[in-house]
Formats: sequence, structure tokens, C-alpha cells
Amino acid sequence: MLLPLLLLSAAGFTVLTTEFILVGLLPPLARDLGVSVSQAGLLVTLFAFAVAASGPFLTAYFSRFERKRLFIVVLLLFAASNAIAAMAPNLGVMALARLIPALGVPVFWALASETAVDLAGQERAGRAISVISFGVICATVIGVPTGTLIADAFGWRAAFVALAIASLVKAAMLFAFLPDHRNDQPQPRLREQFRVLRDPRVGGHVLLSVILFTGMFTAYTYLADLFERLAGFDGQVVGWALMAFGAVGLIGNSLGGRYVDRHPLAVSLIFSVPMALGLVLVVPSIQSLPLFAATLALWGVTQAALFPVSHVRVMKSAPQAPAFAASLNISGANLGIGVGAIVGGRVIDAIGVGALGYAAAAIVAVSVLLGLLLLAAGGGRPPQAGEGAVA
Repeated sequence: MLLPLLLLSAAGFTVLTTEFILVGLLPPLARDLGVSVSQAGLLVTLFAFAVAASGPFLTAYFSRFERKRLFIVVLLLFAASNAIAAMAPNLGVMALARLIPALGVPVFWALASETAVDLAGQERAGRAISVISFGVICATVIGVPTGTLIADAFGWRAAFVALAIASLVKAAMLFAFLPDHRNDQPQPRLREQFRVLRDPRVGGHVLLSVILFTGMFTAYTYLADLFERLAGFDGQVVGWALMAFGAVGLIGNSLGGRYVDRHPLAVSLIFSVPMALGLVLVVPSIQSLPLFAATLALWGVTQAALFPVSHVRVMKSAPQAPAFAASLNISGANLGIGVGAIVGGRVIDAIGVGALGYAAAAIVAVSVLLGLLLLAAGGGRPPQAGEGAVA
């Protein structure tokens, strides 16, 4: 069981690094393409909105396909798109290069999550998802910072070349070592999967992901810009700072995966509150390096924990169609990422980068209020397969 999960985690690292790589590249990319940082940030919005719009439909359609071949095709598409990004002469071509992988992210992530749960069993769903999510955290620990360091040394285009090569390598690894896997359980028809959308409580969980990820990425999208303009870090230091921020996320990923099976919604709230506190403190603490490091650690741990927690929370709200529910969470999270990038850009233009933490914390506070409402509406134990979804 462990080898397939690790292979999917390694592939997920490349998939999610492709999505998040711009966090560390926005300043030099914007300068080279002759646009503002907030305009370049719209590339994050484009990627996220494409995932949000296409995710449920593509996942529902491709869920019938054999997983190994599907995952390999997705990685080959990522290799091609990253090669195009490396050669992009302007923002329009870069937008096209970002659109292609955006269509593959929800398919890969939702079906890899379902495959992981199939292998581990529902009772260990959280830990299985945390193994897959390890690739997500490594994308922030290693992928994004390494991309930033490569960009500082060789230019931002070299980071996309490295991603194209990594995508090809991961496709070859899956071809050589991942066993064929087709879900033995009968797959629900498209109409049955879309019936999940009628449950208002499932909708409430997806809305919670939208708001929560909006808060996260209002600030996280522009973290490199915050490091440059407020902390005064140069490109190399920004890369190492992003790596440290992601490294503490390994703790959060482990904690989230360990506790989410007990009470997904309550655990989501438990991590959201301290994350809001970290966002509020990030700018006031910037004059003291130890306090700044502690604040970033609090933010990094809690944000990383909420990736697997949110994913499992939505999947368990609709056990009759877990892959489709996973795609709904991916779409909701990416809608939040896109909105967060827009909000963060507007905050920077209107008030300044120093206001990002406060704006993000206010949005996370709204998600906490929604979570409390869902909890009051019946957020007890996760439903079992065959039962109606509960909050």
C-alpha cells in the first residue's frame, strides 16, 4: 500500500509545485514581462478559476478511466505547459501556459485522493490523504523555494524548465512502478454524482473551503513580495525564507492528517483560529526576527494542516461520491485561491502590502463563523457510506 501512496505523493509534489510556483516568482516575472506584481498575480487567479470551473465536470467524466494511464497523461500535459511557460514572451502566452495544467490539477488530485482512500480504507482516510498531501507540503517546502532560488540564480524561466523536466521524470516513475488501478466499486453515474450538489450541508462545507482558502491566499500569494518590500530580503533570502515557511508545514500536515478523522469540522476550526492570529501578527512582528520567525511558523503550521483537513472534511460529507466531493473541495479551494489573489492585489494597490495580514485574517474569521454555524446545524461524526451527508 505504501509504495503507490508515495508515488502519488511524489507526482502530487510536481503537480502542486506547478500551481504554486508563481508565489516565489511573481516579482521577477512581473519585472521581465513589464507588468505590475498585482497584474502578474492574476495568473494565480486564472489558474485557480480554471480549476474551480472545470474540476467537478472533468473529474466526474474521467473517474471511469484506469488511474495509472490517466495520471501519466496529466503529467505529460504538465511537462508541455511548463515548457511553454519557460518560453512565454508576454503575459498572454503565460496565461495560456497556466491554463493547460489548471485543467489537470482537479482530475489528478481528486482521483489520487480517492485511490489513496481505496488503498487505506475509510477508517484511515485522514492518514492516507496526509501521505498524498505530503507532496503538497513538499511543494511549499522544496518546490516553491527551490524555484525561487533557481530564478534568482538563472532567471525565472529556468524554474519552469526544471518543472517540465520533473514532470517527465514523475511520469516515467509512475509508468515503471505504479501498479494498474481501477476502482473495483461500481462508479456512480454522472447524474448520481451531481445529486450531491443538492445537499445544502455539502454546499456549506464547500463554501467553507472557498472562504478559508480566500483568506489563506489573500496573504500567501504575495508572501515573496512581503519578504522583499517589508522585511528587506533579497532574492536568495526570500527563497530560504519560503523554504522555512514550508518546512514547518510538515508538522501541520502530520497533525491535520492525524486528527481529522475524529471530527473534521471541529479540527478545521481548531486550526483556523490560530492561523488568523498568525496573519494578524505577521507585519507587527517583522521588526523582531525571532518574533517574526515564530509568527511565520504559526501561520505555516496551521495553513498546512488545513489542506488535508479541508479535503477530508468535504470528502466525508458525501461518502456516496467521494471523488466527486474531492473535486468539489478542489474547485472550492481554488475559487478561494483565485479570489484571494485578487483581493490581495487590490489590498496592495489600495493600502499597501503591510495590510495583507489583516485583510486575510478578517476573511479567515468569516470562515470560522460559518464553521460554527455548520457545527451548530449538526456537525457530529462523519457520515458512513449509505447515510445522508451531515455537516
